[in-house]
Amino acid sequence: MAEKKVSGIETAEIVLPCPDLTETLSFFTGRLGFRLDATFPADDPAVALASGHGLRIRLERGGQGAPGIIRLHCADPAEIANGETSLTAPNGTRVEIVDADPPLVLPPIDQSFVVNRIGGGAWGVGRAGMGYRDLIPNRQGGRFIASHIRIPDGGPVPDAVHFHRVRFQMIYCYRGWVDLLYEDQGPLFRIQAGDCVLQPPEIRHRVVESSPGLEVIEIGCPADHMTCIDHALDLPTPDLRPDRDYSGQRFVRHRLASASWRPWRLEGIEARDIGIGAATNGLAGARVIRFKGTECMPAHRHAAEFVFRFVLEGSTTLQADGHDPQALSAGDSFVIPNGMTYGLNGCSDDLELLEVALPTNYRITM
Repeated sequence: MAEKKVSGIETAEIVLPCPDLTETLSFFTGRLGFRLDATFPADDPAVALASGHGLRIRLERGGQGAPGIIRLHCADPAEIANGETSLTAPNGTRVEIVDADPPLVLPPIDQSFVVNRIGGGAWGVGRAGMGYRDLIPNRQGGRFIASHIRIPDGGPVPDAVHFHRVRFQMIYCYRGWVDLLYEDQGPLFRIQAGDCVLQPPEIRHRVVESSPGLEVIEIGCPADHMTCIDHALDLPTPDLRPDRDYSGQRFVRHRLASASWRPWRLEGIEARDIGIGAATNGLAGARVIRFKGTECMPAHRHAAEFVFRFVLEGSTTLQADGHDPQALSAGDSFVIPNGMTYGLNGCSDDLELLEVALPTNYRITM
């Protein structure tokens, strides 16, 4: 969302009280590199204005209120605070010293069996006003998130150019269509039901418009990741760079209309690969599985970090060790943990499953 211009407002500042103005001002200017902009009155200064690092502060001698917290994002935090994670100004203001570009933190792998029903979870309002339904409420210990996202009414989407700090993220169009813009990937394009995009880490993009009844499935790792607005970049960008490397991954736009189906690793089942495995160097894979000439997926186990399946069409019964049989239909989904024996029975002729797995070529045993 663009910055809102409010008539008459020229700048903003944070007010910090201090018992000793001289000592506190010296800390901010000498220790932290703020610039003194003004003091008054001249004969006995009680207020000082200082600015720096994109922030303006107003120090008031004897002022009221809490001393507050200031967070400094630093290229080398250890250099700023001699290895400390925070400093305390003479007036009590806590100055937190953090990494300007912190590494992505992955929670430990914590796999579990999850079945989610299309009518079993509430829809909430998420980013850009879109409806969100959580498909993995326990987030597998915080490592993965799967969201069923919808825009019931369609039309223009109040989105801004943004990016995500992620290890992996993809969007599969389940119903309807949506118009998208991506950095260095050409002009606006539309994905329709059955299409998919891989969003490499930190690729800038924007959702522009959707059909009524749009539904997409979004998978991300880790579950809690930051979405950042890029106020400086306009989309589309002038260059077309389909092979650009984004943190070791390439952008993928998979189109159902040009997809091909091939036999999958289990007999009687075929799949159309979405191309994510090659674009992520094997980190993750996604495919749509359909059943031709068989009503079952034989019982087997996997040795993957993550295996998620969403029922796109049709129906089946999931049988997993230690759990009652689960009848599944379109809109339901499930996660199978490493080492659990499971299979599918009573698969309808129109059954199609979206599978997302890390890694793409995970090992299975019968």
